[in-house]
Order: sequence, then structure tokens, then C-alpha cells
Amino acid sequence: CQVYCLCCSVKAGGPDPVGNSKLADLLKQAKGLGVPKDIIERNIKKASDAKQGDFQECIYEAYGPGGTGFIIEALTDNVNRTAGDVKSAITKGGGKAADSGSVMFNFMRQGQVLVHGADEDTVFEAAIDAGADDVQPAFDDEGNPTNDFKLFTQVEAFSSAISKLQELGLNVNVEESELVYRGTAEVAVDDASYEKCEALMERLLELDDVDNVYTNCEGLTS
Repeated sequence: CQVYCLCCSVKAGGPDPVGNSKLADLLKQAKGLGVPKDIIERNIKKASDAKQGDFQECIYEAYGPGGTGFIIEALTDNVNRTAGDVKSAITKGGGKAADSGSVMFNFMRQGQVLVHGADEDTVFEAAIDAGADDVQPAFDDEGNPTNDFKLFTQVEAFSSAISKLQELGLNVNVEESELVYRGTAEVAVDDASYEKCEALMERLLELDDVDNVYTNCEGLTS
């Protein structure tokens, strides 16, 4: 509820954390929980508009091309508008809107911590000390390997894991670390279905009210 609470605080006390102590505290909490900076800034701007109504967090589920699943997170002041926009984007992108819980059981909520510039052995040893559940190499937008690693944690251990990794001297990219929905098993698809999944994700992320999109399509991340 971090983004929702931020929006409520902005509407109640204004967008300046200097004069809005509750907002300042929430910003610190959001940073500790890995809420992306661009999402925070976008929603503070949205909440600052006097014409905006009250906000509500919404989660939508969809069946994607090739037997994949999608989870869509949104923050909206008009549920009917957002639901229509999301369902339209899903249909046009070759997917099918799903009932609540129909896709979610294929995902788990986890913390994702991005570590930069360390060798594999160092990262794995630090991950054990920090209580991480899994470690995966990170790739760039073209699918090429990088010097980064993604460490996955339980939600309640997310903040403490970041602190522990920093104590161990690892370079943690806090702004790119966040809570995510991660597929329990990735779904392998052919090239045609992968391109359709990629296009569906891009179409959903273009919607103003959508903050995050997750899929279990193998090799595809938002």
C-alpha cells in the first residue's frame, strides 16, 4: 500500500516533504521497500492535481500468448476507466483477461535486490549471509549478460537483506530493487509468442494508471 499511502498523504498535506512530515516518512519507507523512483514521482504528480479523486490500488490478471500469465498493478482514481483500459490492452495484445486468482497462483510476492559489479562467488556467499532465497544473473534489454545479479528474498526480509548486503560491501542498486511478483516457474514459448508477450507488456505499460507488469514468460521482464 506504499504508493496508495503516498497519494493520500499528498492529497492531505501537499507534495512537498519539507512541509509534509507524513509524506517525508512515507518516502523513506517506500525507498526502503524498493518502490521505483519514477513510480513515486509519477504518482505524487498525479495526486497533486486538485481534480483527481481518491485513489485505489488494483491488480489485474491475464492469460498471455503461449500459455503465459500476466499480473498488472495499477493505481487509479477511476476503477471503471482503468479496468476498461487494461482489459482493452490485454485483448488487443492477444491476451485474455482472467478472473482474480486464476493466474496469481502461478506467482509469488518477493523482494528483488539488484547487486552491481561483484563476482559470482562473492554474491552467492553474501546472499546466504543476507538470507536470500535465490540468485539469478541479470541481463540487459538485448538479452546480453551484465555484471549485475538479482537476489530474491521473502517480502519481510527485503529491507534487512539490502542492509546486510551493503554491510558486506556489495554495491546495491537501491533504486532498482523492489517488491515484485515472480513466476513460480517460467513458461518457455516460441519466438512468435515471445514477441506477442513483449508487445502485450509494452502496451500495458503505456497505460497511465499501470505501475508494473509481471509475466512468467521465460526471458521477459518489465
